[in-house]
Amino acid sequence: MIVGVSKEVKDSESRVSTTPGGVAEYVSRGHEVIVERGAGRGSGFADHEYERAGATLVDRAAEVFARAGMIVKVKEPVPAEFSLLRPGQLLFTYLHLAADEPLTRALIERK
Repeated sequence: MIVGVSKEVKDSESRVSTTPGGVAEYVSRGHEVIVERGAGRGSGFADHEYERAGATLVDRAAEVFARAGMIVKVKEPVPAEFSLLRPGQLLFTYLHLAADEPLTRALIERK
């Protein structure tokens, strides 16, 4: 499976969903990992650490979403990301759907 890690774009969110150690674990189990450049910066991880762990770096979140079978995020997708989600794509993140009807509808539409 191709695992995707994009920069968090929610206001005041600087964490990253996957550390370089997590990338190394995915890769050791036969997965490919795509990381958006700068995704780990707010958590103190440089791009070269992700590359060293086996990730492929890309310049835009749209490329992460387009290529990955599973998207791993810290927070729920924001409206600007809804259109990037593909039908059948796995989304591994924290969700509070009761408080966010637009997100709930976007996820239902993309199955």
